[in-house]
Amino acid sequence: MKIERKDLLLYAVTDRNCLRGISLEEAVEQAILGGATCVQLREKNIDEDGLISEAKKLIDICHRYNVPFIVNDDYEAALKCGADGVHVGIEDAPVEEIRRIAGRDFIIGSTAKTVEQACLAERSGADYLGVGAVFPSPTKKNAIRITPELLKEICSSVSIPAVAIGGINAENAAAIKGCGHSGIAVVSAVFGAEDVKAAAEKLTEAVKATL
Repeated sequence: MKIERKDLLLYAVTDRNCLRGISLEEAVEQAILGGATCVQLREKNIDEDGLISEAKKLIDICHRYNVPFIVNDDYEAALKCGADGVHVGIEDAPVEEIRRIAGRDFIIGSTAKTVEQACLAERSGADYLGVGAVFPSPTKKNAIRITPELLKEICSSVSIPAVAIGGINAENAAAIKGCGHSGIAVVSAVFGAEDVKAAAEKLTEAVKATL
């Protein structure tokens, strides 16, 4: 599977600590029904066996709706569980190394906070970028902030698509209108909502207005 720009419109990143009385599996399905176009499993506090077990449950749900399923950071676990790809940060395994091991059809997303990082990720074989934090993030309190101007510069410096991430919600999304991103990645704005499906629907409309 290769990722397309349309798959990045609403990129839902999991955090079970945000959930309000429902299982992660139910929350992911509700997010997809509300408009999520890609799902990333990001769970920092479980071991590899637990991660793979959880991933296999979510892969079934995502593929039922033809939604790409990505694992955060751990490309080895992503390969073992049959995920469509991995998203790596600047301090994780190099994109070039993952591409060599995983092959051409494995989706690789890379975090970029500068034009230089974005261009290196593209040259190394990344399929898309995650760019941010564009707003203060409740899940990454020490995240480096970038301006809408820098987001636009990064997006225009590469030919691969980019998602804006970091504290984005339906109310503030308009601040990044016209920055050249293909979509937004959200955590708590979806998975921390009382009604996950309704939150995803609202975010889908909000992000469409920014493109």
